[in-house]
Amino acid sequence: MKTFGFKIDPLTGEDYYEVYVRGRQLLNDSHLNKGSAFTKEERLSLELDGMLRPGIGSLNTQVARVYEAYQRKHDDLERYIYLAGLQDRSEPLFYRLLLEHLEEMVPIVYTPTVGQACMQMSHIQRRYRGVYITPKNIANIDQIFQGLSQPQVNLIVVTDGERILGLGDLGSDGMGIPVGKVSLYVAAGGVHPAVCLPVTLDVGTNNPRLLEDPLYLGIRKPRLRGTEYEDLVEKFILGVKRNFPSALLQWEDFAKQTAFKNLDRYRERILSFNDDIQGTGSTALAALMTAMRIKQSRFQDERFVIVGMGQAGTGIAMNIRAMLLEEGLSNEEARKRIFAVDMQGLLLEGDPLLEGPQEPLAQRRAAVDGWTLDDPSRIGLEDVVRNAHPTVLIGVTAQPGLFSEAILAETAKHSPRPIVLALSNPTHKCECSPEAVWQATDGKGLVATGSPFDPVDWKGHKLLSSQCNNMYIFPGVGLGALVCKASRVTDAMFLAASKAISEFVTPAQEDMGLLLPEMKDIRAVSVAVAKAVGMEARDSGLGRLLEDDQLEYIVNRAQWTPRYASYRPGISRE
Repeated sequence: MKTFGFKIDPLTGEDYYEVYVRGRQLLNDSHLNKGSAFTKEERLSLELDGMLRPGIGSLNTQVARVYEAYQRKHDDLERYIYLAGLQDRSEPLFYRLLLEHLEEMVPIVYTPTVGQACMQMSHIQRRYRGVYITPKNIANIDQIFQGLSQPQVNLIVVTDGERILGLGDLGSDGMGIPVGKVSLYVAAGGVHPAVCLPVTLDVGTNNPRLLEDPLYLGIRKPRLRGTEYEDLVEKFILGVKRNFPSALLQWEDFAKQTAFKNLDRYRERILSFNDDIQGTGSTALAALMTAMRIKQSRFQDERFVIVGMGQAGTGIAMNIRAMLLEEGLSNEEARKRIFAVDMQGLLLEGDPLLEGPQEPLAQRRAAVDGWTLDDPSRIGLEDVVRNAHPTVLIGVTAQPGLFSEAILAETAKHSPRPIVLALSNPTHKCECSPEAVWQATDGKGLVATGSPFDPVDWKGHKLLSSQCNNMYIFPGVGLGALVCKASRVTDAMFLAASKAISEFVTPAQEDMGLLLPEMKDIRAVSVAVAKAVGMEARDSGLGRLLEDDQLEYIVNRAQWTPRYASYRPGISRE
């Protein structure tokens, strides 16, 4: 049963919630609970009289109270658990606290702490959020969706838990990722929390630790594969289309072999994108655009080594290739500038392990003739760095310390300002620290990382590294696609988003080495991204025909600010 609906008073124009629940049920609804901030009128009309202490407080005083409690938590996992509990009690209060302490709390509600939380999710589970779809309940998907209490669903973030961050298969314990991504959609993009739905497809797990854990709450069977898995995904998508035909769906943390297949199969059938492929690639591209501006260089003047050709690495490589082509290079000229390295070493044409999107990224075998190799049967990272003379080094491998002092020093030989993106999450999986890059480059290297690192005082000058967080991309892309009513999400929209983000970085920030905007500006960044996406959708015939200023106006109007709405009692017609 829906617990409330969005309403506008036709006489006064006042926005309010028509509330269909009363008393204790109202206090237990995280979208509706105001705690001490219920007015006297609301306490009487919604049957709350006597259930609350007589003092009436404001949202500001509540924020001060919960922040005081937050500060008493002794480690990051306890802070994560506390914030999750707060979100379960009151979404407006949770999001107001999060926005007021964004830089402090984003690493708690998402990377890196969310990885630690997912590793222990069955041990720290309190209340459930979102929807779990399984082989046993997929036949009831319409009933499941229609039973949701929220007034509508415009945004869905879905995972099957097979490739959570750099941690691998976490089964249904991976629900922390869709929940966290929804939190960032709300905090950064301003999407209303009551229209967002995190979903996990629990199809089992191949993780022995979880299968043997007596407290694990997911399905204790090996992962569903092949036709049975594809049929479940198909039924899920059809259920989404029937029940939420205008919703945007974000694929999140699927394994490589299914991520590309799902994206290709459904991107034309439903408004959707894959953040690990497109979002990561687009964020990294924005950082590289800023670095080119700092260096006064072009993409075609650089040589890129990308290590780890999963979803993120392939997405980054495809975005770099798109920029090289936009600068006027041919396909073959672009190929010569990208050196993609995976488990088998440098990707070469004819490699039987190559997958579809990787083929244009594989080097011609003639291009490596004459290279000096440690092992003639395999071209490893050290061989590539020594022979290809890269100026840009990108890692998405979850192998800590992969970018050794020797590799960084060799890279520094070929550019006065080499670019290093060490993007693996969480922090302990990072390929190198920013300080290691600055040690190797005498402070001249341009750095972005997957998790946040503290500034470093280098010879009296403060050096900063940007966190290459997809938070800069996906909330704005999602907001823009929904506001402009796009029929699909295209690669051109992500390219427009990258440009909008890079243009947001100021000269003063560039002087400190930042390649992306500061987190405090994330809502304004999301507006710029959403507007760029809407303009691209309009110009390509996929979105509403709005003038630029109209588009910016409705994007700003669409951003929800955490506050307590006015309530009026109503009777549900469902």
